[in-house]
Amino acid sequence: MRNELTQNLLLKSSDKDFIFLTGDLGFMALEPLKESLGERFINAGVAEQNMISVAAGLAQSGLKPWVYSIAPFVYARPFEQIRNDICLHELPVVLVGNGGGYGYGIMGPTHHAIDDYGALLGLNSMNVYIPAFVEDLTCIINLLFETKKPSYLRLGVDKKPKSYKVKPYSTWRHLYQGERATLLFIGPIVSEFLKIESSDHNCSVWLLSKLSNGENILDKDFIQDVQSTRKLLIVEEHLEHGSAASMITYEFCKRNIHLEKFIHLCAKGYPSGKYGSQSFHQKESNIDSNSIFQTINELIN
Repeated sequence: MRNELTQNLLLKSSDKDFIFLTGDLGFMALEPLKESLGERFINAGVAEQNMISVAAGLAQSGLKPWVYSIAPFVYARPFEQIRNDICLHELPVVLVGNGGGYGYGIMGPTHHAIDDYGALLGLNSMNVYIPAFVEDLTCIINLLFETKKPSYLRLGVDKKPKSYKVKPYSTWRHLYQGERATLLFIGPIVSEFLKIESSDHNCSVWLLSKLSNGENILDKDFIQDVQSTRKLLIVEEHLEHGSAASMITYEFCKRNIHLEKFIHLCAKGYPSGKYGSQSFHQKESNIDSNSIFQTINELIN
């Protein structure tokens, strides 16, 4: 989604308050933005902690800083600066992490982001956006230019079938109606479902693209759907601890909502101790297309 990010941000380059900082990354993607922004494009070098503090100062001055890097370099390495300089002051800095989940594949766990939103959502006022499709970026970027809170934009890979017609962006999207079970996908992992989607399962399918740490995070129609089917599958490319599933099921407990069956498919880390492509790690974690459909059959039968 890097190129689509650049194209959308180019449309914002006339906003004189917009500042873009990168940690010496974005080769073959950010060059048009650098040319358009001029001195408002800052290569902070391999100094992510300093870059975050600079962005906080820019936001404190009334500007609109965006900070870009490979995902773990933008949330894990400078975590203290995010917590102290940005979130404790509720500054509107946008963190852009490329390669969410196992996105950087063979480069190994130092470049993976399978615990990112779990870590960040413990911080004050943080919102996390997880676009599922490249078409989502225009709406999300417009929202981020208006936000007054810290935000994290988790970029992944859009692998949806070419024939799939994307529904307009919203935090919660109801993709398919069904009665046998409720399925919820977090961000671009939904493409693993769409690759071999079949209406035979007769399941209600939802997509969630924004997470926050506030109250009332659940959609009322989603709640009614789950109460009707009483069977729920949640799929996400994130570890179980700090997952969207943990947040959602906690809300169900508070509301005294009971389920007959609940299954959570998520990142499992590195079961074999080996590193490979994103697809390799998804398969090891049972969040690939075939594993998802096997699990759906278990859920509804």
